[in-house]
Amino acid sequence: MIAVLVLCSFYLTVESADLPQLPLVPYPQHVSLISSPPAVIDPLRFSFSTQSKSVLLQEVFDRYHKYLRLHDFEQKLNLTLKNLDVVIKDPNEELLLETSENYTLTVKTDSATLQADTVFGAMRGMETFSQLINTYNYTLPSVQITDYPRYKFRGFMVDTSRHYLSVSLLKQLVRAASWSKLNVFHWHIVDDPSFPYCSTSFPDLCVKGAFSPDHVYSQTDVLDVILFAYRHGVIVVPELDTPGHTLSWGGALPGFLTHCPGHGNIGSDYGPVNPTNEDVYPVLKTLFTEITSVFPGQFVHLGGDEVHYPCWKSNQDIKDWMSAHNMSGNYDELENYYETRLLNIVNSLNKNYIVWEEVFYHHVDITPQTIVHAWKPNWKKIFQDATTAGFRCILSAGWYISRISYGEDWQNFYQVDPRSFNDTATPEQLALVLGGTVCMWGEHVDNSNVLSRFWPRASAPAERLWSPAYITDVGFMEPRIEAHRCRMVYRGYPAEPTLSRGHCQVEYSWRRHR
Repeated sequence: MIAVLVLCSFYLTVESADLPQLPLVPYPQHVSLISSPPAVIDPLRFSFSTQSKSVLLQEVFDRYHKYLRLHDFEQKLNLTLKNLDVVIKDPNEELLLETSENYTLTVKTDSATLQADTVFGAMRGMETFSQLINTYNYTLPSVQITDYPRYKFRGFMVDTSRHYLSVSLLKQLVRAASWSKLNVFHWHIVDDPSFPYCSTSFPDLCVKGAFSPDHVYSQTDVLDVILFAYRHGVIVVPELDTPGHTLSWGGALPGFLTHCPGHGNIGSDYGPVNPTNEDVYPVLKTLFTEITSVFPGQFVHLGGDEVHYPCWKSNQDIKDWMSAHNMSGNYDELENYYETRLLNIVNSLNKNYIVWEEVFYHHVDITPQTIVHAWKPNWKKIFQDATTAGFRCILSAGWYISRISYGEDWQNFYQVDPRSFNDTATPEQLALVLGGTVCMWGEHVDNSNVLSRFWPRASAPAERLWSPAYITDVGFMEPRIEAHRCRMVYRGYPAEPTLSRGHCQVEYSWRRHR
C-alpha cells in the first residue's frame, strides 16, 4: 500500500526467478496470480471483518485502517472490493517461538479472504495484504498467497547502553520490524557504558550506572515495550552480558568487579566480574530471578563474549585463588567456572537461555536447550561444531548493520544464509539452525539516526530469514526493497534510500506524522 519509485518496474522480467513481480518484502513462500481483473478499493471506506472475538485482532485492524487512511483519496473509481474477511483457526494468543505464523491470502476482483492459524499469522498476512495495494490507483492484483517463515527465530538486536534510545523510539523499531516480519527483539539493555535498566532488587544499579536519571528504563517502561512488542507479534529477549561488559555495574556493587589498575575496561581500573568473590553469586541469583519474572518470554540472553583476561591475569588475589583451586593458569578455566555457576542459577529459574559463541567454545557445561549465538567471521565452523554437538544456533555474523560502507551495502547482508555453513550438513544439523539476528550496536546511533540506519537495510536479512532459500537474486530484491523503503517513508519513518538515485511518491518530512 505504498508509493513506489516506478510501478512498472515490478513487471519486468527477473532473470533468475520465474516469480510474479509484486512489491512484497519479505517475499512469500508461494505466490500464484489468479486469472481475474485486479481488485479496486477505496482506502477510506475499506473494512476488515472477522468472526473472531480477539481484542488483539481488532487492534491489528485498527493499525491497518490507519495505514490505509494515510492516503489522500480523491479519485472516483469503479470500486470492486470493499472488505477483507479474516479467519483464525486457533484462538490461543500465547506468543512463543513455535507459534504458527502461517497464513493464506486470496484476493479476487470482488472478494478477499485471509486465513491464518493464529492471530500472529493474521498479522503477517495483513502486512502482505497492505503491501499489495498500489497507491497510484488503489488496485490489488488477483492473487493467492500461501506463506510461512523459513526460520522461526528472526531477530533484531538493539544496544541501549552505549547510547540511550527512548521508549518511543524502541516502539518505532519494533513496529518497523513487524513490517519485515521479524519476530524477536533482542534487547541488549546494559553494557560497560551505562546501566539504564531500573532494577527493583538493586535500584542503585540504575541510579549509579545510568548516564542520568533521564536515561533510564523504569519497570513501567519495560512492561510498556514488552506489551507493545507482543501486540506486533514480537518476543522480547533481554541480554545481561556477563562476566565481561559489566563496568556500569561496579558503582552499585562494590567488590563485584575485578580490580586491576592499568588493565581495566575503557580506561578504568576495573574489569570483568570477579568470579572468586562468593558475594557475586547471590547478586546474580536475585537479579536474574527478577529479570526472568519481568520478561515473560521463553529466553534470556546471558552474553559471555569478549571477557578481558588481562584484568584477571593482573590480579594477584585471583591468581592465588586459581592456584588454591588447582586451576592451571588457563583463564578459560576461570571463565568456565563462572559461567557454570551462572547457568546453574538460570537453570534453577526454568528459563531457556542464549549465549554468545565463546561460551560453547570454552566447553562450558551448557544444557541441551541452549542456543549458541554466532557473531564472529568463522561462523560456519561454529555452526558445524555446535550442530554436530546437538545445539541449536542463531546467526549474527554478516548482519552487523551498525557497520556501514559506501554504496548499497544491504546487498552484502542479502547474501548470507544461516544454513549455508556446510554442503554436507545433515537434515538433523540444518534443523538445529533456528535463524538469526540483525545487530545494531550503539556506538554511533541514538534517537537521531537509528531508524534511518536500521531501515530498510535490515529488511534484506529479514527476507533471508522468511523467504524461500532459492530467492537470492539481488536484482529481484532491488525494486522491492526500495518499494518497502518508500512504504516506510509513507508511514512516517525516515528510512534511508537503497538506490543511488530515485524518489518516493511522498518524500519524508519529520512533520508529516507528528
